[in-house]
Amino acid sequence: MIVDVSKRILIVGLGLLGGSYAKALKRFGFHISAITKEQSSIDYALREQIIDEGSTQLDETIIGQADLVIFALYPHVFVEWIEKNQGLLKSGALITDVTGVKGSVVYKIQDMLREDVEFIAAHPMAGREVSGVENSTEKMFVGANYIVTPTDKNTPEAIRTCTELGRLLGFSNVAVLSPQEHDEMIGFLSQLTHCIAITLMTCNDKENMEKYTGDSFRDLTRIARINDQMWSELFVANKNVLLDQMDMFMSKFAELRTMLENEDVDGMRQMMRCSTARRALFDKK
Repeated sequence: MIVDVSKRILIVGLGLLGGSYAKALKRFGFHISAITKEQSSIDYALREQIIDEGSTQLDETIIGQADLVIFALYPHVFVEWIEKNQGLLKSGALITDVTGVKGSVVYKIQDMLREDVEFIAAHPMAGREVSGVENSTEKMFVGANYIVTPTDKNTPEAIRTCTELGRLLGFSNVAVLSPQEHDEMIGFLSQLTHCIAITLMTCNDKENMEKYTGDSFRDLTRIARINDQMWSELFVANKNVLLDQMDMFMSKFAELRTMLENEDVDGMRQMMRCSTARRALFDKK
């Protein structure tokens, strides 16, 4: 489906991710439209030729002509949009998303969705510490991972289309996981890391520390500049998985603390060697 550039693509939610999708796909000649809340975002995207048309309203023509609809919305807003407005989608339309949790979203959407419209979920593992279409860039997909999360309700064609979409966007690695596998993996690799950065950034309020810090602290806390509305929603949506990951982390941290208290240098060095070996696997090739 995607390779046919005559297909029309609609992006709902023209922020950082939605704008980056638009920029990446526009290069291939697709007709890109957008619906978003802010007129300034539409104006900017039209001026920069990121999109071909856009609206801040539920434009029935724009929505009804779209062959592929990409929802770049908060999870609860995405669910509400489908619940209220799915009647505007054309028969045969394929929809996908960018939401960071799947178990609490995918089945809910698929259960309420019309039979002549298909939802195939995906998660682009990319972002920046800024927001808005003005900061969008397809470069953030380079070297990043893209996860497709199908269910038994998805057709092979939809899965192929969504995987191909990830490749067209420029992601270096495109993988397929179940929604449950995705949420467990993301609970550790993304959500727990944000929890650690938040905690580290707020556990010591001594003044002027920014004047003395080194790169290690900056690197470790880069993601502490956080969208509190979005991330608190993602945490709650994946609550049970994230709690398990937090317990695992605190247990290992307590183990390291005990080693230090007992001056168990051999134990600490063994843990550090294990850390070094595992970290090497994460270096981008």
